[in-house]
This record gives sequence, structure tokens and C-alpha cells, in this order.
Amino acid sequence: MRVLIIEDERKLSNIVRKGLIEEGFAVDQAFDGEEGQYLAESESYDLIILDVMLPKINGLDVCRSLRSKKIITPILILTAKTTVKDKVEGLNVGADDYLTKPFAFTELKARLQALLRRSHNQTQTTLQVDDLEVDPVKHTAKRGNKTIFLTPKEFSILEFLLRHQNEVVTRTQITEHVWDYNFDALSNVVDVFVATLRKKVDFGLKNKLIHTIHGVGYRIGKDKDEKTS
Repeated sequence: MRVLIIEDERKLSNIVRKGLIEEGFAVDQAFDGEEGQYLAESESYDLIILDVMLPKINGLDVCRSLRSKKIITPILILTAKTTVKDKVEGLNVGADDYLTKPFAFTELKARLQALLRRSHNQTQTTLQVDDLEVDPVKHTAKRGNKTIFLTPKEFSILEFLLRHQNEVVTRTQITEHVWDYNFDALSNVVDVFVATLRKKVDFGLKNKLIHTIHGVGYRIGKDKDEKTS
């Protein structure tokens, strides 16, 4: 999943970025409200981590502006402001959650996973189709009784497909949600990763779960009558 961190404390932003990348997230950074608002409006994100005390445009105004433009990306406000009034103000301008500094990274990760589940209307902590089960928190994947060992990018692609189970997702959608701002969208790396992922998930099994929808993209789910491979 792809996250935007809007935080002017570069050391903190880099620590959070490093931790999220280790968890398999693709991460972009902005260090002031103006840049953050621009990225949030022009790029596709699954989550936004937003500081309140920002240069140029403060975080509350950024959040308010995004919501007025119908951008519904889940927003977690991350700030040193701790009063109930501050929390209420943040939630009232459209934020989905509020975490005060200092914080434990494990709590931040848990809150982000909860926001992801909520945004996809999922109540379970694990993602499952047929006998394939993926746990985004523990970063584990298995099919039946067999553990599947995945690279971080393979895991991210599989998680994205499962969060859009039985939907056709395009290569562009995968690129936008699994890679960061610097990714070369013209490369064929998505096809290469999906091919490798398919071998790990489907190889030797009659019931194939990852399907190529020719000329469109990919779908994960039980086979259908449409032309797939």
C-alpha cells in the first residue's frame, strides 16, 4: 500500500518512512503543507499521515481542503497537540484518526492497518480467497498448509489484489499503490513481479487464483468463464 507522510520534522519523517518501507509500504514524503497538499491531490494514496504544525499550510487546512475536493483517502493526524479540543478539531475537519507524539511505531502501524481495513470495508485482520490466506500485520502468506515466501514487493502486490478481490485491477493501479513517486511507469516490472508471484501462489495447483485479463490487467479470485490465463 502507498502512504504519503506530510511532516516537517525530517528526522521523524525518515524514521517513519524507514519503518513503513520495512513493512512493505511504498512511501512518499512532503515536508510542508503546500507540497503535501499538491501530492495528495495529484497522486493516488491508500493512506496519508499528516502533521498539524506545518510550514506554508497547516495540517488542519490541508485536511479540510482535501475533503472539500472529495478526496477520501484515510488521514491519520500525527501531532504533538494532545488536548481533547485539538483532537476534536482534527476529527471535525475530516481526519479519520489521531495519534499524538511521542508514539510507538507498533501503534502507528496498527492504526494504519485498521484504517486500511475500514476503507476497504473489511472486518477481518487477514485477507483470504479460497485456500489462500494473507496476514498484512504479520506479513505472512500461505496457501492451504504451505507457507509462501514473498519479497516485500510481491507481498504488496498480493495484498493489493486481495483488497480488490474479484475486481480487475490495471497495471497503472498496481503501480500507483505499490511503488513510490519515483517509479518508472513505462517499465514492464509489474508484469515481471506478477509472473513471479503467480508461480509462488499457483504453481502445481489446479485451481489458479491469479488471472491475467488480457489488455486490461489482473484479477485474483476463483476462475471465471472470461478469457484469462
